[in-house]
Amino acid sequence: MKIVLLDALTFGATDLSGFLRLGEVAIFQTTLASEVEERITNCDVLVTNKVVITDALMAKVPTLKLICVAATGMNNVDLEAAKKRGIAVKNVAGYSTDSVIQHTFTMLFYLLGHSRYYDDYVKEGAYAKSQIFTDVSKPYFEIKGKKWGIIGLGSIGRGVANIAKTFGAEVFYYATSGVPRAEAYESLSLEALLKICDIISVHAPLNEKTDNLLDYEQLLTCKEGAIVLNLGRGGIINEEAVARLVDERNIRFGLDVLTKEPIRQNHPFLSVKNKENIYVTPHIAWASVEAREKLIALVIKNILDARIP
Repeated sequence: MKIVLLDALTFGATDLSGFLRLGEVAIFQTTLASEVEERITNCDVLVTNKVVITDALMAKVPTLKLICVAATGMNNVDLEAAKKRGIAVKNVAGYSTDSVIQHTFTMLFYLLGHSRYYDDYVKEGAYAKSQIFTDVSKPYFEIKGKKWGIIGLGSIGRGVANIAKTFGAEVFYYATSGVPRAEAYESLSLEALLKICDIISVHAPLNEKTDNLLDYEQLLTCKEGAIVLNLGRGGIINEEAVARLVDERNIRFGLDVLTKEPIRQNHPFLSVKNKENIYVTPHIAWASVEAREKLIALVIKNILDARIP
């Protein structure tokens, strides 16, 4: 069995030796669109995280039997073409739930506790010149007693809700699917959730119902001092609106996902004035060491389960 990994760099230093026990393996750290055809020639299995696999590519690899997407979303593979050609496509779900939940709170605490300001305050020498033992010029509040709104109450959203409740928050949610379910938390309209919640976190997929769900007009209704976090998908929150509001209002934002990744060089986030009120991480919420190890193990399991001779 010939296996090709197209973008192994996305796995970092994760051990990939498990693939070597399955057959002949070619590992490429990154792969440009122009390089895909040559690299997957005569392969039985290809593993991709973000490299796009089109119908035209599949047509040129008659040996291809299985496409393993090393992620949950499969929008980078032409699924209809694969089905038509009898090529199985397998993704991996649930491997990063705990990692994303943890990163949600990492982002919250960074913004909530004014971490950037206080770290700079000490390291730049201002604390050494202080006449008192503390600095409370950037006040922060406790989670206890605050209203936390969750957009997208899937497994990640529920995990965040449970921890928020443990901290003493009052949790609400907005169901992006519009399908009513019996949940442990009160369901609100999007308008009501934005208006009353102190903390809002997004954990929804990007689809026709969530695309540009939070634009300037919606975000403008958030409470003064609110914190808004996006750990769902880029495109759910309008990024130009976020850049405006960071400088216009006392609303803080944390985003791990962007509409285009990596961030473009002229992105409005890079020129905001109130930099302390926006925290952007490079799509890393999914990527704890444990999550990446689990991801690779599940991709290998998908290959074994396919029973390719």
